[in-house]
Amino acid sequence: MAKKKKSSDIDFAALQEKIQRQFRNLDPNDPSVWPALPKALLYTVVAIAVAAVVWFVMLKDYETELETERATEVTLRDDYTKKMLKAVSLEGLKKQREQVQQYVTQLEKQLPSKAEMAALLSDINQAGLGRSLQFEVFRPGAMVAKEYYAELPITLKVTGSYHDIGSFASDVAFLSRIVTLNNLSIAPAGKDGEVLTMDATARTFRYLDADEVKAQRDAAKGKK
Repeated sequence: MAKKKKSSDIDFAALQEKIQRQFRNLDPNDPSVWPALPKALLYTVVAIAVAAVVWFVMLKDYETELETERATEVTLRDDYTKKMLKAVSLEGLKKQREQVQQYVTQLEKQLPSKAEMAALLSDINQAGLGRSLQFEVFRPGAMVAKEYYAELPITLKVTGSYHDIGSFASDVAFLSRIVTLNNLSIAPAGKDGEVLTMDATARTFRYLDADEVKAQRDAAKGKK
């Protein structure tokens, strides 16, 4: 038994010596001539290094993708919160929409139709005459068509007392149809200062009928 143990010790020592001999006098400039064990160890180290670099690069890509997904998550959460708030207040928004539609309908009723424009011009003229004003100029301009309505400017020049001119402006504001007075200019008409002259542009509006709305839309498409 003692002899076998001694023989085993001698074999281990020889193996150790053989391994150490393979690592002596290695040429670092030409690993291809290295013995098998150092060469295999070098290949293993290189393989591990390459795997580590590839893994690091992959982790970087995954990290970038992860940050992108996190940003997307934040955006989706914000979008979800906004939509949730809208869903909660949907009934209130519907009521507000109905109120707006009713208000728009009321305003539309204050816009004269094409056939009613002559009567409206007569109402403006009668409002001035009813306040004892003298019309020096009452000149309707060219109709300006918008998308859903048309605008008619009227050049006015009237003379009268301060209170009569003020009452006329108030009467125009309270007409059943929408009329606005713009570019007001008031100056004395004589040396005594009791008679004044007012220059203004009255603007009234009318709604377009279905054919006129269609024509406006077609014209807008043609410009595009």
